[in-house]
This record gives sequence, structure tokens and C-alpha cells, in this order.
Amino acid sequence: MKETVLDRLGIPHSLRWGFVGLLVFMTGNGTESNFIAPHIEAVLGTPEATVATIISMYGLAVLVASYLAGALADLWGPRRVMTLGVIVWVVFEVLFLLSLQAESFWGVVVSYFLRGFGYPLFAFAFLVWVTAVTPYSRNGAAVGWFYVMFTGGLPTLGSLFAIGMIPAFGGGTGGETAAMVGATGLVVAGWAICHFGVRERHAHQRLAPAGETSAQVLTAGLRLTAKNPRILMGFLVRLINTAPQYGMFVILPTVIAVDLGWGQNRWLTMTVFVYATNIGVNAVFGWVGDKWGWRRTVQWFGVFGSAVGLLLWWYVPQAVPAGSTWGFWVSVAAGCVFGCLLAGFVPMGAIMPALAPDHKGAAMAMYTTAAGGAAFLGAAVVAIMLALGTGNVGVVWAFVALYAAAFVMMYWLDVPRRAEDLPASAEPAGAGERP
Repeated sequence: MKETVLDRLGIPHSLRWGFVGLLVFMTGNGTESNFIAPHIEAVLGTPEATVATIISMYGLAVLVASYLAGALADLWGPRRVMTLGVIVWVVFEVLFLLSLQAESFWGVVVSYFLRGFGYPLFAFAFLVWVTAVTPYSRNGAAVGWFYVMFTGGLPTLGSLFAIGMIPAFGGGTGGETAAMVGATGLVVAGWAICHFGVRERHAHQRLAPAGETSAQVLTAGLRLTAKNPRILMGFLVRLINTAPQYGMFVILPTVIAVDLGWGQNRWLTMTVFVYATNIGVNAVFGWVGDKWGWRRTVQWFGVFGSAVGLLLWWYVPQAVPAGSTWGFWVSVAAGCVFGCLLAGFVPMGAIMPALAPDHKGAAMAMYTTAAGGAAFLGAAVVAIMLALGTGNVGVVWAFVALYAAAFVMMYWLDVPRRAEDLPASAEPAGAGERP
């Protein structure tokens, strides 16, 4: 079929409404991202370290579900997995909110953990769908557009939605609860846009190689990682990628809003600006990777640049006068450096399947596992460093050390940028086709 403008930009025309639905879904999922830690702390009266542990358990569920998203999408087709994800999200969000109202510690722990299985099944099954449809030469741009929508919702538009909802319903924990109720409606709306708006032949199609059993498909990513050390390194680099983002979601709400006196509304405003910057350059770095080289783009813009940006985001707010308006905006600018350069990791979504062109589905299962596992790693680093008594400064430098490790690993992750340099099987089935 004839290519459209969207195809040439890197957005498969047949999946255009899927990208819109992903944005709406992730807006609902991201609504709580920048107030959930202090919310749980206030409602249950638990210390910060305990809340970090609760969130790290949620991150563990995200990690497991992220692997299952890739494996099950290979086995069942992506649409069924996306529907399973929204069902899990809604059911356990309702139970989570009821547990908070009842001030049930274990109810909160269990329901929030199980809700963590929801969004990866939806989002990363769609990412597998994107890579199954997009031509190899545009994979970097397509993954970039995926993250425009993903980060557009979590946390950018999600935080903006919270800014409007919380004061509209009285502020405090009551307003935050109302925001989370409203977020559930956005999650369902996002699923509906994807479900009814996309008509593409891979929706219910098994993507795994013919002849593989269900057990082989479900364990393919693990077996590939055990045999291919470059897949393991790619997994670790992607795991490290956004771990600091999730770690900052745990420690910065209190630091910015309370310790430095800027309040919750300005903290949420800061996150909107930081991740709006990220949205603006996700597609750009996908294009840069396609032209300049995926490995070099990740290594220098993603890894090195994000480490510098993270240090700026932490130290600049400490250096300006606490509570000052001009100091707040300087701190926002510092955070935007991190948000911008974090997009330099976008080509990892093209690197991973190119590392194993005959096992693209298994490689993407490990990529999605790492993408989701970053939430677990980020919260776990916070919990561990606080337990060790290093304070928040120790958390930040632990993330910088992880970035240093990722920088070294990138030297082993060079792959061809042209489909003709790979085996014929590397080109996705149905690439470039649309109904």
C-alpha cells in the first residue's frame, strides 16, 4: 500500500489511533506518579523508607508484567494482551482505593502490587505491535514516537491532570483520591480508542515462529539472554535508563514541595515541564539514532547526558534560595536538561531486536522487561540507599554510578543501521503494510 505522511515520520498509519489511545491510557496511569508516595505516607502514617519498599514491590510487578507483555503478545497477538492489561489495572485500582479508604496496610500493599501488572501488559504489548509493523530502517523513529506518547502520559499529562483535579476536589488527600478516580476513566478511554480505532492484521496474530510451543515462546527471552551476553547487556542498559526517573518520583516530591518550600502544585508543574521537554525530543532522538548511529546516540546523549542532567536536577534546587520564584524556574530548567537527554535512550528499542534478528520477539520481551523493571530498580535503589543511611544524596550518586556502568556496556552494543546489512529475517513481517 502507498505510504502516508505518518508512515514516513515513523508512525505506522494503521496504528495511528493506537498511539492516541496509548497517550490517553498513560495519562490516566501517570496521574498519581508524582504524589503517590507522600499520599500513602499521609494516609497510612508509614515512614518514607516503608513507602519506598511498597513502591518497589509495585515495580517488581511491573518488571514481571513487562516480560509477559512481550511473550504473550508473541503468543496471543497484542490486542488480547492489551485488553488483559486494562482489566487488571481497573480491578486492582478499585481495590487499592478501597484499601486506602479503610487504612488497610496489607490491603494497600497487595492491591498496589497486583495493579502493577496492568499498565505494562497494555503499553508494551502495543510496543511489540509497533515493532512488528514498522520497517527496520524506521524502527528508531517508531520507538521514539511510542515514547512520545508513553512519556506524554506518564508523567507529563498525568501530572497536568492532577494539577487540575486535586484542588478542584478540595486539595489534600481527598483531592488526590478524586484525581485517581478520574484517572481510571482515562485508562478505560485509552483502551477504547485502541480497541475500536485500530484495524490491523497483527492484532490477534501470533507473532512467534511457527512450531514453537507455548512454553518455548514464554521462556524465549530468558533462553536468549542466557545464550547471548549482548542481549543481557542491552537489558541492563535499558533497565538503568529510566530507573533514576522513578527514583526521583519517590524522593523529590517531599524535597521540592516541603523541604525547599515550593509546594505540591509547583512540584507537579516542574514534572510537567521536565517531561514535556522529553516528549519534544523523543522522536528527534529516534531520527538522530537512525542517521548518526543507534549506539553512539544512546551512549553519549542517553547515558552520559542523562547522568549530567540528573546531577543538575538534584544540585541546582539545593543551590538556589529555597522557596524563591526565580530559583524554582532555574531548577525547572535544570530538570529539563535531564528530561531532554533521557530521550537519548530511545534507540535502545531498535538496538535490542537488531542484536538478535532471528529472535526479535524474544529480544523485545527482554527490552519490555527492562523498561518496566526500571520502576522496580528506581524504587529499590531509594529503599536500599535510605536503609544504608546515605540519605537522598547517596541515592542520586548511586544512579550516576549505574549510568557509568551503562556507558561502558554500550561499547558492545553496536548494530547495523541498514536492513540490507542484516539477514533477511531481520525485516519485520508485514513491515510498512497497512490495510
